[in-house]
Amino acid sequence: MNKLLGNAPRHPGLWLDTVRDADSDWQHTPIVTMPTQSQGRQELTQLSKQLAQLSQQGRWIVLINPPSIGYKQLLANAGVRMDRVLLVHAKDEVETLWAMEKALISGTSSAVITWTHALDARDNRRLQIVAKSARAMGIVLEGATNDLPSNDNLAPSTKFTQPAFFSSVH
Repeated sequence: MNKLLGNAPRHPGLWLDTVRDADSDWQHTPIVTMPTQSQGRQELTQLSKQLAQLSQQGRWIVLINPPSIGYKQLLANAGVRMDRVLLVHAKDEVETLWAMEKALISGTSSAVITWTHALDARDNRRLQIVAKSARAMGIVLEGATNDLPSNDNLAPSTKFTQPAFFSSVH
């Protein structure tokens, strides 16, 4: 029996990628970037039926930095399998884009949705290069504030203007 297999990979998990790649040519499209005024609520509503279908594949629906917009209820009402939703909370924009890249090329995700501020040309180009080897649908929702107060609403605080709070200790 070993002579019949020759140099072929012996682990069945290694054979799945060729089947997935042949069946999922639609996933090799550029990453969709959508500006949002509703923190992604309207866009998620539009995508919810497609996400419900993708969640039935047994692969992850990855949500990176979703704001508190009631996305759990919205997805559950659309029929998305909530046991296939993976939440990622990144600490900054660099980590957010890194997490998106890894989720797109891992082969374990069927969709990756990222909430972020506006992408610059460099980051946008970086994601388009990643899209060439992506195995999942990628969506970037730009302009989402992630529940952070805007700079317009921040009043300058006089409470922490004393240098003693920020001086170094030697």
